[in-house]
Amino acid sequence: MTTYNFDVLLLDDDPERRLAVQTCLGFLDIHCHNFDFVTWLQQGDTFNLSNIGLVLMGYSRLPLSPAKLMAALTDEQRLIPKVLLCEWTELEAETARDLGVLGVWLPPFRYKTLMDDLHQASVWRGRSVAQELWAKDLTGFVGQSPKIREVRSLVHQVACKDASVMITGESGTGKEVIARALHEHSDRKGQPFVPVNCGAIPAELLESELFGHERGAFTGAISSRAGRFEMANGGTLFLDEIGDMPLPMQVKLLRVLQERQFERVGGSKTIEVDVRIITATHKHLETMIHEGEFREDLYYRLNVFPIEVPPLRERIEDLPLLINELVQRLAAQGLDPIQFHPAALESLRCHAWPGNVRELANLIERLSILHPNRVIGVSELPPKFRHCPEPNPDHYLSHQNNERVIQLPELQTSSTHSKGIDSLAGALQLPEDGIDLKSFLEQQERRLIEQALDGAGQVVARAAQQLQIRRTTLVEKMRKYGISRA
Repeated sequence: MTTYNFDVLLLDDDPERRLAVQTCLGFLDIHCHNFDFVTWLQQGDTFNLSNIGLVLMGYSRLPLSPAKLMAALTDEQRLIPKVLLCEWTELEAETARDLGVLGVWLPPFRYKTLMDDLHQASVWRGRSVAQELWAKDLTGFVGQSPKIREVRSLVHQVACKDASVMITGESGTGKEVIARALHEHSDRKGQPFVPVNCGAIPAELLESELFGHERGAFTGAISSRAGRFEMANGGTLFLDEIGDMPLPMQVKLLRVLQERQFERVGGSKTIEVDVRIITATHKHLETMIHEGEFREDLYYRLNVFPIEVPPLRERIEDLPLLINELVQRLAAQGLDPIQFHPAALESLRCHAWPGNVRELANLIERLSILHPNRVIGVSELPPKFRHCPEPNPDHYLSHQNNERVIQLPELQTSSTHSKGIDSLAGALQLPEDGIDLKSFLEQQERRLIEQALDGAGQVVARAAQQLQIRRTTLVEKMRKYGISRA
């Protein structure tokens, strides 16, 4: 018999019809709560509607409008779908749709009609559950686009199961983030999460890396060593880039997945493990199967529950949220925050993002280093990210046209080259008898820093912008020259 993940509430003041409907539902192994309207209303708030997925409503003797009766069938703002067992002529079609009425099921009760209504109720309930899952947080997983909501829903649904999950998607989309989220929301979250990049380990060392080895198993094995399977015992083993695993290793992995036991390289003792396997790849494994590069039986063993991560270009509406998250992470690491001009954001939206979120993270870090505590415009973006014209070209006019030139001050020094230094400060020409270049540059730098601080009202960040250096660099130079803010 089929078991449904929700119950049916049957409300009808016609006892014969109520019995007939309940018999039909019982035949399909559907749990049914059977009431006339008076008895159900007497239940008040004591009746729990949380597991009701469908309401079958028949004739009511109460002097209440159908709309009022249906409006009471709400579970914490969740509209429960309804099917009528008789014609309610006083209920307008538009109002019925707003109240969640799917249709009318009239005698003689047909199996196909009932299954259609149950299927529609299942879809309705699944949509409500998905909305609840979208609202739940996944650490490090940012986005509200439809595709990301779907991924978040899949993660929540499978996290608490022990099914093998295969995460697919282009490089840089955040497959390991999803793998860690699966682990952290599972019953194994207190146990180890062990990642292995199958493409980064030489083929001849991969077996030892996964299963460990005994002393003397091969040249250089001076002591016994546990493998990643043993390290992950009780927890999760994440095999990243599984498509890069050599065929001979695929055979051994399949045996371990089937038997949940293995031997270390050079050992004879059988070791049993309890691990959940999560894999990830950016390759098309089905094509590799046809080309003989990946085992079909291993593929189906690993691909029990697939999750496909969309590339950034297909979820570009998440870009502002991702940027904000990355800026906050870098700020926590000590980098100065940055903000983006709307024109710069629009330019980034037009980028193809072949490197996906990883490319975006690298860009944000680069800009945080180059332009700390500044607003990033189109002109501050690297050339390949400039897909829109600069809306404010007048902001970048030359010093002669738009900015006050900072005059080099005359220097007062007691060194033997004071005359030469004074001459260079005025005319920037090398005197015939030479110059103490280090002393000259240090004094010039000190005077410029003092001028910048005076012009910025002793605000270090503004002075650093005037000097076009990082704030931390300016602080170090102030410490070097013993300059303190007035």
